[in-house]
Amino acid sequence: MRAIATENLASFESAFEDMKKNRALMHATVNNGIFPTCLVKGDEAAAVHEFSTQIEAGKVTNQKKSGRCWMFSALNVMRIEVMKKLNIENFELSQSYPLFYDKLEKSNYFLENIIETLEEPLSGRTVAFLLTDPLGDGGQWDMFANLVRKYGVVPKQCMGESKSSSETRTMDGLLTTKLRGFACELREAAKDGADEEKLYAMKGDMIATVYRMLSISLGKPPVSFTFETRDKDDKFIRIKDITPQQFYKEYVSMDLDRYISLINAPTADKPYDKMYTVRFLGNVVGGRPVRYLNLSVDALKQAALAQMRDGKVVWFGSDVGKCSDRDTGIMDVGIHDISGLFSTDFPLTKAQRLDYGDSRMTHAMVLTGVNLDENGKPDRWKVENSWGEEPGDKGYFVMSDSWFDQFVYQIVIDKKYLTADQQQMLALEPIVLEPWDPMGSLAL
Repeated sequence: MRAIATENLASFESAFEDMKKNRALMHATVNNGIFPTCLVKGDEAAAVHEFSTQIEAGKVTNQKKSGRCWMFSALNVMRIEVMKKLNIENFELSQSYPLFYDKLEKSNYFLENIIETLEEPLSGRTVAFLLTDPLGDGGQWDMFANLVRKYGVVPKQCMGESKSSSETRTMDGLLTTKLRGFACELREAAKDGADEEKLYAMKGDMIATVYRMLSISLGKPPVSFTFETRDKDDKFIRIKDITPQQFYKEYVSMDLDRYISLINAPTADKPYDKMYTVRFLGNVVGGRPVRYLNLSVDALKQAALAQMRDGKVVWFGSDVGKCSDRDTGIMDVGIHDISGLFSTDFPLTKAQRLDYGDSRMTHAMVLTGVNLDENGKPDRWKVENSWGEEPGDKGYFVMSDSWFDQFVYQIVIDKKYLTADQQQMLALEPIVLEPWDPMGSLAL
């Protein structure tokens, strides 16, 4: 191994000073930050918030200081169905309600996995992975679908936000510490000879403790409720004594078994036209496993366009922090001139970014519009985010088609919008990926 020598530092400094623009760039960046210094302005087309096809989706929601984008975006897809059926202008489904049950189910899922891996070494990669983030906020579409199948949904007025749902860090931290302690208890009991019946009795008490902590933090979720509102014609609506499962069936009524996750992972280890799943990725024990069909990015676009032409919005997952500007709401590969600022290229391809840990899905949002050029090709997409109304155009973002190519990893589509060949692929036995695979990432 070779250290950086003093003469190397002198050479670096001399080369820096020889490029006169470096000093100006240094002063600008020190005072303003990297991205504001190299923000590219002047591409008017990228900032146009008009689209040849767009779907009315309601006011933008706000996940605040929580990692619930996957819930917010999924509920934003579902709320449109309620708004149509009840003829109401704006509406929100409770985001705190699925949060409660997700934490409860993730706790159970984690403890089940701890029992399953009792023979694995504590220092091994598998157990270390399980202990890293037992019940974090992030999630996937199939995980949300499992919650809805089991628990239904409720209007926001029936279970509103709390301090701990809007700022989950403290609650998550305490629950994580508790679950790691439970894992220790289970593994120590197994070492001392506890049989399966004893371990599962212990687990039952542990889940009861988690339920108590969640109820104190978030409030108890409703078993049934009455929902009251007025429609666009000022007609009063009262839906009385309905359960969350009944409300979903009657007023959302999306057949969740029809919705399929399509991914674009162009890496050598994941051939296209194959099904994939990820070990230990889930939340509800006994629920449908997370399943993906890996297709080309053009195939993802065609499926999204087909669904949107039919008036249906599209849930999608992407790496939102790459090449995007929060203030303007522009997501475009040319939004920052990073190479010009630092006089160096960043040449990794989408596949290489996945392989080398530089990118993965980090955030879920909703496609609510698309602009097609004179040749019928998409050039920009309308994006409903869940960061409140301050960023972008009242919370809506504009995504360039080139950004879609590079940083969109997943969309959720009703399988009727797939081609006949793609529908046949859904019957393939999924290839099981390791828990730490980038396709196992969770949207926050």
